[in-house]
Amino acid sequence: MHHRHLSLSTHRGARRAVLHAALAVPLALGIAGHAAAQTAATAFPSKTIRFVVPYPPGGPTDLMARMLQPELQSRLGVPVVVDNKGGAGGNTGSAEVAKQAPADGHTLLLAASGPMAVNSSLYASMPFNPLSDLAPVIQLSAFPLVLEVHPSLSVKTLAEFLAMAKAGKPVLSYASAGNGTPQHLAGELFNTTAGVKMGHIPYRGAGPALNDLIGGQVNVMFDIVGSSLPHIQAGKLIPLAVTSSERAKVLPNVPTMAEAGIAGYQITGWHGIAVRAGTPQATIDKLNATVNAIFKEPAFRAKWEAIGTPVVAGSAADFGALIKADAQRLSKLVRDAGVTVD
Repeated sequence: MHHRHLSLSTHRGARRAVLHAALAVPLALGIAGHAAAQTAATAFPSKTIRFVVPYPPGGPTDLMARMLQPELQSRLGVPVVVDNKGGAGGNTGSAEVAKQAPADGHTLLLAASGPMAVNSSLYASMPFNPLSDLAPVIQLSAFPLVLEVHPSLSVKTLAEFLAMAKAGKPVLSYASAGNGTPQHLAGELFNTTAGVKMGHIPYRGAGPALNDLIGGQVNVMFDIVGSSLPHIQAGKLIPLAVTSSERAKVLPNVPTMAEAGIAGYQITGWHGIAVRAGTPQATIDKLNATVNAIFKEPAFRAKWEAIGTPVVAGSAADFGALIKADAQRLSKLVRDAGVTVD
């Protein structure tokens, strides 16, 4: 009997040892995972960061990236290079980050509302899924557009412009930064709500479109306030109305669409930073904290607000929620306005 008792006790001890070993495996894996996350956060960044702008140089998206570039470089301690990859309404550069870049945070996308929230409902096929292929990092802007015309049209108010547009003489066409961009949607929404039929001339970015507007090759554009502001101040462009619900601080004498007589008209756009999905959360958190720190600097905030957009910043989750909400809201606008790719 005594020998049997010893055997049972030994058997129970062995089972306990196996159980403890089994429990130790996930614990060890959890500790290892936590250590790996810490290592990723500590190791990032370890090389040059490429900041992809999905539009050509010269437009507002490019401007924001170039304002942030030296600040990111200083705080992260590695070179940051702006890389313009325009085409397909922002889809080309956005898809490159979403599908080809390593998921390690060393390739950033200057994410715009067009390719992130509009193009999925505008294009028959998309080279990437903004909601699943990209991870939000931080929102950068929330901006109104300004309806502006070349001085050769000889109009000073929205009422004068509407009378010209409805008369059809001259035939009016508006330039945009490309299909699906806020500039495009603003023009189509204007056609619908104002009862006019301006033609649409899509460019490969806001910069080239703005250059042709200033040169008189086109006569109308809806553009981000900040990028057009110097040309408005120089008298090269005439502002008629802004597309937001309130007047732009940098254009206090320019009415909103509603104030100028088009009730119910409102459209704004936004920018942010995104990385390829699968990027370690610790890396995303570090990037988010870095940009938030940049925006806390009074001098930088003043420069940012001077381009016509308030400082937004916030969390990655906040930016992700905005992308999802606007993908639904703006896709409805596309359907209701009958917007198509030219």
